[in-house]
Amino acid sequence: MADDITEADASGPPVEYTIDDLASVSKVPSRTIRFYQSKGVLPKPVIRGRVAYYGPAHLDRLELIASLQDRGLRIEAIRELMSRIDKGELDIGEWLGLDAQLQQPWANDTPRTVTEEELYGLAGRRRVGLLNDLVRGGFVERRGKVLFVPSPALVSIVARLEAAGVDIEHGVQAKKILDKHVGRAAKELTELAAARLGDGDLDRAEAFEELRGLVMEAVRVVFAQAMQRELHELTVSGRTAKAVRRPKR
Repeated sequence: MADDITEADASGPPVEYTIDDLASVSKVPSRTIRFYQSKGVLPKPVIRGRVAYYGPAHLDRLELIASLQDRGLRIEAIRELMSRIDKGELDIGEWLGLDAQLQQPWANDTPRTVTEEELYGLAGRRRVGLLNDLVRGGFVERRGKVLFVPSPALVSIVARLEAAGVDIEHGVQAKKILDKHVGRAAKELTELAAARLGDGDLDRAEAFEELRGLVMEAVRVVFAQAMQRELHELTVSGRTAKAVRRPKR
């Protein structure tokens, strides 16, 4: 990469930047440029005398680094990508396409800001104290004059559970249980998928096209089977007898 950092312009001599010039053109502070070099994500400049010179390739690399950071990549992950790009092992266009597929939402549940009236519409019910209970449960956040709802679907679910007799506090506990165990399952399944994606014979585009629906269906089936086993055990243990009320006389 260092050999072509000062690429020639067809209309004139090679384009070169000092670090201050590069910082000015790229809008990236010089200290950040030095940091990227120290981390191995930016190629070294050409040194002539005591002056370091950068070229258009450095400018392109800074733009790519910024794009990857916007996607949430840590500097270690960016360094790994850059190393594979420089070795010719990775096509950045193909990787960006794969990343875009991975980032597509799995649930039709987009965070939104709403008014109090719109919140009651999401919940499908209204009662005194409902808003405060949802805020305490972490399902709603107050932001000035509006309400931020990270998951409208969860607001609807906990409100429906409450209507069925399960209070919001128990809904919060249920969510914590699901976050803990489903989160672990998602992590382990992702690791399994990552290992499989290393095989060159896998059509990644086709795989991810099928992945979402199949995984969600598998989770539904496996969880339903597990719940059926646990509820059967609850019944045979006799503990459900406590839930049956004695008829009034």
